[in-house]
Amino acid sequence: MSDANHARRTAVYLLDQVLGEGRLLAECYAAGALEKLAPEDRARAQRLAAETLRSLERADRVLKKHLKKTPPLTVMNALRLGTVELCSGGAAHGVVNAMVAIVSRHRRHGQLKGLVNAVLRKVAEEGPAEWAKLRTPRLPNWLRKPLVQAWGAEAMLGMEAAHYAGAPLDVTGKPDADLSALGGVLLPTGSVRIAAAGQVSSLPGFEAGDWWVQDAAAALPARILNVQPGEQVLELCAAPGGKTMQMAAAGAKVTAVDISENRVARLRENLERTGLEAELITGDALEQTGQYDAVLLDAPCSATGTIRRHPDLPQAKDGSEFGGLIELQAQMLAHAWSLVKPGGRLMFCTCSLLPDEGECQVEEALDMFPDMTADREALNLPGVEPAWITEEGGLRLRPDYWATDGGMDGFYMALLRKSA
Repeated sequence: MSDANHARRTAVYLLDQVLGEGRLLAECYAAGALEKLAPEDRARAQRLAAETLRSLERADRVLKKHLKKTPPLTVMNALRLGTVELCSGGAAHGVVNAMVAIVSRHRRHGQLKGLVNAVLRKVAEEGPAEWAKLRTPRLPNWLRKPLVQAWGAEAMLGMEAAHYAGAPLDVTGKPDADLSALGGVLLPTGSVRIAAAGQVSSLPGFEAGDWWVQDAAAALPARILNVQPGEQVLELCAAPGGKTMQMAAAGAKVTAVDISENRVARLRENLERTGLEAELITGDALEQTGQYDAVLLDAPCSATGTIRRHPDLPQAKDGSEFGGLIELQAQMLAHAWSLVKPGGRLMFCTCSLLPDEGECQVEEALDMFPDMTADREALNLPGVEPAWITEEGGLRLRPDYWATDGGMDGFYMALLRKSA
């Protein structure tokens, strides 16, 4: 049975985990944070938490004038969630009562229910007008500063606007699938974009395995790699499997490797649903051996290109792990190159907005390996602007591209060919 207040309580808990414990929402979901909710409440809790994280700066600005000091985190998060709901058209009576009830049940801060009541009543009166005047929320400085240095202040504002707007649903279909029943828009790169998708598993063709969810930017590496029927292909860091399925659907013999058992299990489920085949290995990418016609490495990275869909990331992280990731990417790229047959090719990609995790990695690899060249011609696909092709021969995608059509994930990719 649906319970809107249970969904709100769960959303406040999720905010506490992200903003207090530095946990990503995906970690909370994997740990069972949504297990006791009905499907519609689960979706609502996820939506409320994501909307509050996207609007954190705005919510705090609205609340600031009504608070003499910042209350404990759970109370503050209840106020933030209530503010976002009230300033987005939520019914004042229902929202205020719900947040008061949530705080009153807290074993340590229940006495602050009066504060919550008073503040949110003020927000209900004055907040919506103030909200409309506030700027688009900005990324935290630890991330904003290097991105402004990389792409400039104007591009940064465009990316932040894309982050705030969130992401539509993009899907990739099997080559022979008819996706017209989805009612989406065919993007120039071949993905289908659905503006208001609702429950994914209830969409036409899901059960039949005709398509899978995959951001338009994430679908490009496999399209550029352009595997052929019968080719022996290795994908490293493969889960959840969008690229694996693209290459299997093209007729390649795919070996997909991921270090996480849970993620490999998810990849297996996706393959079973779509009726596609690949050899799955749970293991370390750096320990793989063999020689392949093509290798695809979607290296572990900061995931800063996915903030449209994961607004928790800039709030839960602080950039301290980036140095280790950049070093790991370089090791993985070098090892992946050793697995490419003479005359073969490597697709290196990361869902990052940081040049250190993309352009710089390929520049250094091109200097290190005399038998490596970047294939610029392969990047000339429908929907790809020439200006997106970078100096070293990769492709840089950003959330502010296709701004009027829903944007795209930030991604970097380069097709690297080995001399024969």
